[in-house]
Amino acid sequence: MTDKFKSGFVSIIGMPNVGKSTLLNALAGQKIAIISDKPQTTRNKILAIYTDSEHQIVFTDTPGIHRPHNKLGEYMVKVANESMSEMDIILFVVDATKKISEQEREIAKSINKTGSKSILVLNKVDAINKEDLLPMIADYSAINNFDSIVPISAKTRNGVEILLEDMKNMIPEGPQFYDEDMVTDQPEKQIAAEIIREKLLWYLDKEVPHGIAIEIEKMQELPDITKIYAVIYCEKGSHKGIVIGKNGEMLKKIGQKARVDIEKMLDQKVYLELWVRVKDDWRNSERMLKNFGFEE
Repeated sequence: MTDKFKSGFVSIIGMPNVGKSTLLNALAGQKIAIISDKPQTTRNKILAIYTDSEHQIVFTDTPGIHRPHNKLGEYMVKVANESMSEMDIILFVVDATKKISEQEREIAKSINKTGSKSILVLNKVDAINKEDLLPMIADYSAINNFDSIVPISAKTRNGVEILLEDMKNMIPEGPQFYDEDMVTDQPEKQIAAEIIREKLLWYLDKEVPHGIAIEIEKMQELPDITKIYAVIYCEKGSHKGIVIGKNGEMLKKIGQKARVDIEKMLDQKVYLELWVRVKDDWRNSERMLKNFGFEE
């Protein structure tokens, strides 16, 4: 380690479904945030940590900024807005395949007021012609004088190293906040719950996934296997039937896929048992939100 170690905090912000969680995983080098093609996948701030011999960058991944429809939505937007303050760098991630929305224009303007360094990240460039980026870059540059603009594909990791180098150059000198082998502050229990929720997002449609929460009731680590007992909560009795599926096939498939990813995370065999229970309208219950970890 050199005498001039650099460290900083970076907030990843943007509209729902622009690839923030995919980018976070690419920067961390492993799965920290769950990935889905459905918007509003991320519900809490997620911390990932990148460390090399001269730098440590601490990332927060925030819920996509959107118009809230319930108390959970209000909490998610509050977390996203608060994350922009007191950060060394703000990564504003946009989907380069889509036109700039009015809300994205407002976000770009609000970044100006934070005083933080900012990088515009044009994601999903693998899906468009490079010349189509120029008007978008010009448009955003007229709104905000970003410190850097980096086209990337978080999915293929193209451009991610360039983005990482830009951040290393921008962060100030500072201490190493976390051990070098630490990649997240999330407990394994929480990551396991999020992996289960990811599989539900993959296999279920429309409103069912966002009316779902996961609670790990018991996680027992034995020498050769970890046993996990989890409850999938949904808001309606009809949703419970969809989650379980005909003859229990859907629940079995979700459990099998989740178990494989949890085994990769723990580097150990996993026994996973899932139950499904109904909690009416839990997204508007402050008590339930606190119970599931969505706390102030």
